[in-house]
Amino acid sequence: MARWSAFACGLAVVVIMLGAWTRLVDAGLGCPDWPGCYGFLTVPQSETSIAIANARFPETPVDVSKGWPEMIHRYAAGTLGLVVFGLAIAAIRHRREQLPLRLLLFIAGFIVLQGAFGMWTVTLKLWPQVVALHLLGGFTTLSLLLLLTLRLRKRARGEPPAVATASLSLARLRPWLYGGLLLVVLQIALGAWTAANYAAVACTDLPTCQGQWWPEGMDFRHGFDIAQHVGPNYLGGQLTADGRVAIHVTHRLGALIVLVYLGLLLLRLWQQRGESRLENSVLLVAGALVLQISLGLANVWLHIPLAIAVAHNAMGAGLLLSVIHLIWRHHQLPQPQTSRAASTESHTTTINREVTA
Repeated sequence: MARWSAFACGLAVVVIMLGAWTRLVDAGLGCPDWPGCYGFLTVPQSETSIAIANARFPETPVDVSKGWPEMIHRYAAGTLGLVVFGLAIAAIRHRREQLPLRLLLFIAGFIVLQGAFGMWTVTLKLWPQVVALHLLGGFTTLSLLLLLTLRLRKRARGEPPAVATASLSLARLRPWLYGGLLLVVLQIALGAWTAANYAAVACTDLPTCQGQWWPEGMDFRHGFDIAQHVGPNYLGGQLTADGRVAIHVTHRLGALIVLVYLGLLLLRLWQQRGESRLENSVLLVAGALVLQISLGLANVWLHIPLAIAVAHNAMGAGLLLSVIHLIWRHHQLPQPQTSRAASTESHTTTINREVTA
């Protein structure tokens, strides 16, 4: 089950990349219906099938080059769902072995919700709120699958002997690790909103935007209006240029905040690497962070090339997973000796008072 969970985790990364590819080639409406494509299980290609499809959906003629990215994404997402459901069934059958059944059932239920958002993405014609939530749902699914994999691997290997003890100062960094995770999640949400509103190309220069450090006329109210009116089709976006610039600049500022915050936190953890044995996890987060920032800069400099844009989405997932893994490793460290001693002393004092009474 641990191996199948790891496979599901890797497949979830592929699904995220395929979703980015579908969006970047403007194939989000390559199939106007769901879950099929023009009423077929595959993209219609023969003359007869295309004629039938065009008759069914006269307002959206068949474009085979747009249909296949959408359907490949659906096939991969469907396969991921089957793997998760299979794991859930296996956990139910072997529930006496203390497997993470609740987590698996939650993931399975979330997969169903994610499928519903995939349907609404098509039926609501790329409504940005739904698209952004669908993207965030993909990252949430991936994060849950990583936690499942870590728990199953720990269950399969048994409890390892404690090789390091967290110092008190190292233990105090845990809330800051959660703060870093929150910032990464918020930055991913900003990236999802940027993609859903086609704001990635709003600024084409660096480090300024349209030749200005703080572009005039940025419309934050319009750019972040989650109740915005959506027309019959949102393909290509409907926001004003000022609204898209506001979104893009906010995403840049968010990246800078994440870079500074995680950079300082990782430096603090690296200074205590001898006590914690977390150096590999710290290096993993640092590498993912540097690569993600580099891909973001390359996106602007090279004007959103397809390969780099897809890699930017994938590395966003990689950064999220690396931070979650670091927090997991931190949780596996034994409690500080000072805390244990204090707890024992407090417990002894309580017993003595009860005996005296």
